[in-house]
Amino acid sequence: MREKCGIFATASENAAKKAYYALIALQHRGQESAGISVWRHRIRTIAGPGLVQDVFKGPVLAKLKSNLAIAHVRYSTSGSPNEAQPLETECCGRRIAVAHNGTLTNFRLLRREYERRGVRFKHSVDSELLGVSFLWHLRETGDEFEAMKALFDEVKGAYSLAFLFDGRILVARDPVGFRPLSYGTGDGHYFASEDSALRPFVDGVRDVEPGEVFLLDGDSAESKVLAKERHHTCVFEYIYFARPDSTIDGINVYSARVRMGMELARESPAEADVVIAVPDSGRASALGFSMESGVPYAEGLIKNRYIGRTFITPGQFNRELKVKLKLSPVEEVVSGERVVLVDDSIVRGTTMRRIVAMLRRAGAREVHVRIASPPIRYPCYMGVDIPTRHELIAAFGSVEKVREAVGADSLAYLSVEGLMRAVGREDLCLACLAGEYPEWAFRF
Repeated sequence: MREKCGIFATASENAAKKAYYALIALQHRGQESAGISVWRHRIRTIAGPGLVQDVFKGPVLAKLKSNLAIAHVRYSTSGSPNEAQPLETECCGRRIAVAHNGTLTNFRLLRREYERRGVRFKHSVDSELLGVSFLWHLRETGDEFEAMKALFDEVKGAYSLAFLFDGRILVARDPVGFRPLSYGTGDGHYFASEDSALRPFVDGVRDVEPGEVFLLDGDSAESKVLAKERHHTCVFEYIYFARPDSTIDGINVYSARVRMGMELARESPAEADVVIAVPDSGRASALGFSMESGVPYAEGLIKNRYIGRTFITPGQFNRELKVKLKLSPVEEVVSGERVVLVDDSIVRGTTMRRIVAMLRRAGAREVHVRIASPPIRYPCYMGVDIPTRHELIAAFGSVEKVREAVGADSLAYLSVEGLMRAVGREDLCLACLAGEYPEWAFRF
């Protein structure tokens, strides 16, 4: 299971520098590559593998002077991991840069169709298709909004996107609103996957509506809602992906996670001496569990903050090594105690197994694992890379089998009903939990 991506766009002074700082704020959404595209008589892009600060070292930003910029941090869910975004492509005599968060479910079908029409693709990643579709329909209609309306009819799946072309920026969120996207104004216009990345620059923030399209041309900004299907925000934004200080579709992520922990304590209490979290992903839910259960909370695991997210690190060997380097138990907190260990999810189970073993070596008398989400049993086709069910420890086994695999004294997950109560909304995409996929994304 892999992370999605993060996008940013702005029409403002010193756009590239603002994009750089916004990407740092979005770094948790993708650590594989980063890039910025600007307009200065033509598109200019600097992108490459690594963290934001690795890609934009030294005087690199000084080469990107412009008032128009789009930017991207990536974990690949399609195509080669070396294809950093924003990516540039051409169609119908125009050039475009594309930054995309999500996955297109009918990518291969549409790509073959455009190849039959004579389009030559330059990249393997599905994001290129968005730029090709837009430019194709722009040639046919001569209007950016009409071109996007045709794109919405044609392209299925999850996509929050930013285009840079012809001295303009276009930003859109798919008609279902799978992936988050926020908009704010200050000394210009700003867009980001999470509103927490916008606060240094803007006076007010709102969510981009599903099916809403913005066109930035010079100092003007125009928006239209062109299509709208039944809303399905990815539930894992609230469980794990988003920063706790972000608000997505009107729901504060931190508050939702605290409520998840409270619901979990009501559903699955444990006789214990201390509640600890897997940092940082389980901290808010662990606090909620402690508040509801009355079992005191303590920092029982310390995180090395110079090690990136285990969950989105390519390669099993790298993931396992990073667990050892990333977390260290506080023996004074856990030794001789009955410990409730709270985390947001279990994917493969290897990380949890190592953490439970680590706590036992530190002297924990009992380890009761509580997970602030339901079991992940199905793949996602809307931007989170779960390619096959056999990778998911909960896909075929019972909760008891998972407990045995991770070595805990007890294990309990939050129920789907408890999760929905905690988030406070019903229009959530629960496909990875329940196996029921939003129909629009597969209406080819």
